[in-house]
Amino acid sequence: MVHAYILIQTEVGQAAAVAEEIAGIPGVASAEDVTGPYDVIVRAEAENVDQLGQLVVARVQGVNGITRTLTCPVVHL
Repeated sequence: MVHAYILIQTEVGQAAAVAEEIAGIPGVASAEDVTGPYDVIVRAEAENVDQLGQLVVARVQGVNGITRTLTCPVVHL
């Protein structure tokens, strides 16, 4: 199982709507509004890196109101 945090910037005033929509996507464990340089932080999980990439590109980035994403896979050192 691969876990990742997806840091999302949204259009002004869209963070709550973006987080709510993303929270309903299969593979998303949580989606929360935050303050700072990013507007929403998502915790996602997938069976492998390829499925994680498909989740981000095909599902998350397709949500209206998103301007930029940064995907940070979790590593165990």
